Amino acid sequence: MEVKNVIEVIQSSIYQRNHLVLSDVNIALSEGEFVYLIGKTGSGKSSLLKVLYGDLPLKTGTGKVVGIDLKSLKTSKIPDLRRHLGIVFQDFQLLTDRTVEQNLIFVLKATGWKDKKSIETRIDEVLDSVGMLSKKKMMPFRLSGGEQQRVSIARALLNHPELILADEPTGNLDPETSNEIMNLLLSVSKQNNCAVLMATHDYDIIRRYPARMIRCEEGRVLDVNADSIEF
Repeated sequence: MEVKNVIEVIQSSIYQRNHLVLSDVNIALSEGEFVYLIGKTGSGKSSLLKVLYGDLPLKTGTGKVVGIDLKSLKTSKIPDLRRHLGIVFQDFQLLTDRTVEQNLIFVLKATGWKDKKSIETRIDEVLDSVGMLSKKKMMPFRLSGGEQQRVSIARALLNHPELILADEPTGNLDPETSNEIMNLLLSVSKQNNCAVLMATHDYDIIRRYPARMIRCEEGRVLDVNADSIEF
């Protein structure tokens, strides 16, 4: 059975406005694969992720994410792309004036869900899968950083994504909580056959949870071998 690529970028360049950030980008991720995107701060990791979820345009080369062509992606079609993705940020980006449940309702309604019972059922499913069902009536500010990131992962899972893009998801967390979030990300990836591309510069995490690595360095993107990394 042929393995499907959920990310396929060929001979592309990544720009922030008119500034060239990365050139000759060639990457592919297959379904269910867990991959680290590594590199120093400012190396282009976040810019690459932004292209993949439609926040920056792909100006040169070719690119497809979950089968959607990035080169011809119109602004009006960006929500369609994001319905197939889960996005997890370092700073959680939860709506502070709404409960956990209301945060998830907001996302589902924004992506076309209308049936109240279906919305309730899906929210309970994803919160249960990240161990946060008992906290659904709580406000985000009453949760720890780890709990907020669990909610963020639940939010990413709402629309049964083929791919999760995670930008430094453990960056604001202590080591113990980081381990919990890594175990959770690996678990949801395996259980849902969902690919994960995780940007990080935390080499302790990479050492404890080894996986394929793609590195942004000196304007290029390269597949790297674990043996070449100095921990």
